[in-house]
Amino acid sequence: MFRLTITSCFLLVALSAAVDVNWYKNAIVYQIYPRSFKDSNGDGIGDLNGITSKLEHIKDIGATALWLSPIYKSPQVDFGYDISNFTDIEPTYGTLADFDRLVAKAKSLGLKVILDFVPNHSSPEHPWFKKSIQRIKPYDEYYVWRNARMVNGTRQPPNNWLSNFGGSAWEWNNVRKQYYLHQFAIGQPDLNYRNKGLDQEIKNVFTFWMNRGVDGFRIDAINFMFEDINFRNEPSANRTDIPKDDYDSLVHIYTLDQNEVYGTLSSWRKLMNDHSNRTKSDPRLILTEAYTTHERTMKYYGAGSNVPFNFMFITSLNNQSTAMDYKNLIDSWVKSVPSGNVPNWVVGNHDNHRVASRFGTGRANMIIQMAMVLPGIAVIYNGDEIGMVDRPFTYKETVDPAGCNAGPSRYFVKSRDPERTPFQWDNTTSAGFSNSTKTWLPVHPNYKTLNLATEKKAANSPYQLFKQLMNIKKRPVIARGSLNVAVLDKQVLGITRTLGSETVIVMLNFGSEPATVNARASLKVPLAMVVHIADVDSYPRPGTMVFTNSITIPASSSVIYTSPNIYRSMNE
Repeated sequence: MFRLTITSCFLLVALSAAVDVNWYKNAIVYQIYPRSFKDSNGDGIGDLNGITSKLEHIKDIGATALWLSPIYKSPQVDFGYDISNFTDIEPTYGTLADFDRLVAKAKSLGLKVILDFVPNHSSPEHPWFKKSIQRIKPYDEYYVWRNARMVNGTRQPPNNWLSNFGGSAWEWNNVRKQYYLHQFAIGQPDLNYRNKGLDQEIKNVFTFWMNRGVDGFRIDAINFMFEDINFRNEPSANRTDIPKDDYDSLVHIYTLDQNEVYGTLSSWRKLMNDHSNRTKSDPRLILTEAYTTHERTMKYYGAGSNVPFNFMFITSLNNQSTAMDYKNLIDSWVKSVPSGNVPNWVVGNHDNHRVASRFGTGRANMIIQMAMVLPGIAVIYNGDEIGMVDRPFTYKETVDPAGCNAGPSRYFVKSRDPERTPFQWDNTTSAGFSNSTKTWLPVHPNYKTLNLATEKKAANSPYQLFKQLMNIKKRPVIARGSLNVAVLDKQVLGITRTLGSETVIVMLNFGSEPATVNARASLKVPLAMVVHIADVDSYPRPGTMVFTNSITIPASSSVIYTSPNIYRSMNE
């Protein structure tokens, strides 16, 4: 008897549908931090069934794909980034059957599902590591092991490498009588990609999830995967403002950005392409996280990444940046992307302060507008579509290992808890995230007024702005139109997208005073356009005709104008 499983259903659907090789090129990728999205069983921790219950919201805001931060089985030392089983679900979040239901519902809504994949390390609870400790082949070389250095008869780590979470990157194992490398927490031993057996194990993991209907993978900390084969000491950064065992006290020329990373990624790209070709399904998306130089980031395109994350809004710009700063970075990115690929624009993520806290509410709206109107892929962190902000934490409340390890005097510099608080669905118990009053991280106290339900009812809100932007992003003029970026009157950034008779202009005033500019002097735009979106109530109402040779943009605000045919077609 033939039993039709959920997984085989996915394959049949894939085989019957036309393959869309460009499905991601104008996408909105929506990152979900599972612990904080929606709790379905009252334990105060988000889970897969909670996510499934809220997939309509993700569809509603126009997302093309949802990216789930790690949901694999894990002791939760680093909240899922320490994996004890790469092919099973953490029981706190649910089961494989729950995951299959999530994927099935996402597919029914037209949503792609992307999994976070953590290649650099596992948990010490992983069977591979337990066997590696015992030197059981082939697992004996699945991790990075080194002998101790003896200094005046005292055992010392093999070199001076430091962990991202502070202190030595080496931990002594008294059974194996060697040190293992951990570039993050002690509970995250580094995997050895120079071992062919380990390399194949990881490929098998990718195949397991692709067979379950997964549409792509976000590769975590990819530039940490290889280290200098000679294990040389890293040079000092010569900083006196931080402790000597702080990660930033060294220049990481031997533990980051090794060239072997690109070759391994290329082999993963081939694996995924072969799988898509064999199943006649859409190409799998690869997103890569590497906080590195512009030049090294661009090399990830050539190695097979569709989305080498562009962190310019996080690492290169702040609330003091000028219109010219934005123009220079946008131009640099767009011009550098290899032919056949598209740029991407990361608004925020689970590792950095929320966009509304980094820039303030007004500028956060500008960042989201740019991400949605510029060509390519917009990457949005859950909660940014409603303007959520960081919650301040005391050291006693801190649970993030990066913050805990930094100690009471520096925890707030390192902790990622402020941007990971539960999603604010409504003004009921725990912001509608959970029916429990005790949640794994406290809910931000502003949830009574800042929540999705309230913003849906409001005439103007971050959510309403996001919905309007989503509708514009889906138009051909954004998907395929030409781009022009100019600075007007020093403080105004103008971005135009044009395709045939359709034109969209975004005018962003970074100054503290209103600015009247002649857009036609610097941008190829029609003489008359229509106000489509304004983020200030005092501006002329949407639908108002304006002349582009004299446009006044309020202080610290932005306005989107469209050609009249766009406005009519979207408001009929």
